[in-house]
Amino acid sequence: MMKISIDYDLKFLLDKVLDPLFKKYGLEYEFHSLAEIGIKGSPSPQVMNDLQEDLSALGITIINDHKHGLVQKIKKAITTYLVDGEAVKDVKLSTYLADTCNYSYAHLSSTFSEVTYSSIENFVILKKIEVAKKYLNTGNYTLTEIAHKLGYSSVAHLSNQFKNTTGLSPTLYREIIRQKKESDQLRKREYTQIDNEN
Repeated sequence: MMKISIDYDLKFLLDKVLDPLFKKYGLEYEFHSLAEIGIKGSPSPQVMNDLQEDLSALGITIINDHKHGLVQKIKKAITTYLVDGEAVKDVKLSTYLADTCNYSYAHLSSTFSEVTYSSIENFVILKKIEVAKKYLNTGNYTLTEIAHKLGYSSVAHLSNQFKNTTGLSPTLYREIIRQKKESDQLRKREYTQIDNEN
């Protein structure tokens, strides 16, 4: 299997997908963000229902509930905060979320808990561990670098949260991934050798 790296403009891709659908129903629209679109006028319930069916076929869901929509916006903002390196800048998460979502952090926190029955803080921990796993999988970063990227005060802090969440230390997790990759490569070489012999 050949692997290629790609770079893409998500807004451009969405526009290409959505534009024909909105034109189909005679709707004018504009992006407010990648997760929020403004539709001009007041489309009928039937039009919105038909549009939702067409969008569902593309794996796109219209979120009608404001609170659920806000929670999705919070989750995306947290992911951006962690993955794009905002966590290591002089910007507190609470400030970043308030600025990004245009609500006070208290309102965001309350809405998040009401909808998910969990807290923003718990979601942040789970997301940090998810991102840490990706960094560990690549093998390109030391634990010190990963801790810094995710805004941990120390490697010990990262290690404790990682173990509490996964049951494994980051070092053991990385070793398991390394062994699995070696095993997969060995198996692939054996299959290639068998194919060549046949």
